[in-house]
Amino acid sequence: MSQDELARAHGGAPLSGVLRASPEDFRVTEKLGFGADGDGEHVLVTVRKRGLTTQQAAGKLARHAGVKPLAVGYAGMKDRHAVTEQAFTVQLAGREEPDWQGLAGDDIEVLASQRHRRKLKRGALKGNAFVIVLRQVTGDHVAAERVLAAIRDHGVPNYFGEQRFGRRGDNVEQARAMFAGRRVQRQQRGILLSAARSQLFNAVLDRRVAAGTWARALPGEIFCLAGSRAWFGPEPLDEALAERLAGGDIHPSGPLWGKGETPAGDEAALLENAVAAEHPDQVSGLAEAGLEHDRRALRLLPQPLDWHWPDRTTLELRFELPAGAYATTVIRELATTL
Repeated sequence: MSQDELARAHGGAPLSGVLRASPEDFRVTEKLGFGADGDGEHVLVTVRKRGLTTQQAAGKLARHAGVKPLAVGYAGMKDRHAVTEQAFTVQLAGREEPDWQGLAGDDIEVLASQRHRRKLKRGALKGNAFVIVLRQVTGDHVAAERVLAAIRDHGVPNYFGEQRFGRRGDNVEQARAMFAGRRVQRQQRGILLSAARSQLFNAVLDRRVAAGTWARALPGEIFCLAGSRAWFGPEPLDEALAERLAGGDIHPSGPLWGKGETPAGDEAALLENAVAAEHPDQVSGLAEAGLEHDRRALRLLPQPLDWHWPDRTTLELRFELPAGAYATTVIRELATTL
């Protein structure tokens, strides 16, 4: 199932427009949730990059510091076609710190640097703040305001974005070929496993969106804690859990398949197992790869969400998302984009 075919929660997208007319129209600021230690053999470097992948920016930092690429760490992958501010660590054991200002150019600039004790690990961030501009917008403005208010008040389905499935969208097919015995490089293996897992999650979420249950608890629900990777259940939806669900403290969850059976029960388990039965090679392949079963929230709450129209054909959106969430999943509820 393509991204365009996934069910939308608030009706069809009322707008169409151009996304990323320039990198400046897609601005991302990483939120680590912690500061530098102030000492150590690493340097925590905050970088503004334009038109570079995270790996390309890491390579530039490594070359400038005269270290191997493995000495550079980062918490999250950021879009190439964007202006992004994100943190890197550069390990400088036994080396003098370079003049970071000497790296300044049109595509990369070091904004701050401070000593740190640990290498940044993937996923070690709180979230990201976005400023996104849609241009050449057409469509129903009244309906758009309704959808924007619904997104603000109720959130959006927490789909994995198209970036997860490769530039040609064929990572899942490549994963299936790998499960069937095709050899792949070690680095590619992790990417393909993630794509297979993400596609199964999206399939479960698609069914719950279509059924109107993506933001409410089913019998046998597993709940995810907001802002955390922790989950618990299944538990009956009592008054206390209902209040937490309504307040956004917990969310219904879907499966990230791995070894063993889904921990969900009753109706939630029946739905998840029905999807698994349609993709047996992916489910068995993920289990045989040794991945542990995990969970991901079905609901995504952009907080806060603000918007304004500089003119009738331009819409600016501002919001923050937790780590692992995709800004494109917010935009797809509102607009089809070029």
